[in-house]
Amino acid sequence: MPVTSGFNHVATLTSDMDRTVQFYRDAFEAVVVFEMDVKGDHPRMSILDLGGGAALNVFEVAAGDIIGERRKQGHRGAIDHYALAVDSKTVLEQVKERLVAAGAEIGEIQRLGDEWSLFFRDPDGMELEVCAKAVP
Repeated sequence: MPVTSGFNHVATLTSDMDRTVQFYRDAFEAVVVFEMDVKGDHPRMSILDLGGGAALNVFEVAAGDIIGERRKQGHRGAIDHYALAVDSKTVLEQVKERLVAAGAEIGEIQRLGDEWSLFFRDPDGMELEVCAKAVP
């Protein structure tokens, strides 16, 4: 049995903190629990509570400092994407509507193994995913 209890947070980069924070508020009802202005070499930062003990740490950097092509798998760096969890397919369908309203590019809900999956792109063009366990 693993000694860990899951993920604590995922960190991401954006060139527009306000736009990114608003997107996660609109689409997922994320709550900002910490903000920090630029301090020396440390960029502006916001921590968003995504529920279930998970957080998204967002760092604002110049667009030119974000390496890779966020729209192309295999060119995004060592971590390709992350997935947010919701409790059911019904909630996943509601999140899909919220993502559309927030201006996200979205795919279709699909069954991948024992989960329902929805891929979307955040305001920076990064492909991400929302998943719900499928009920047998």
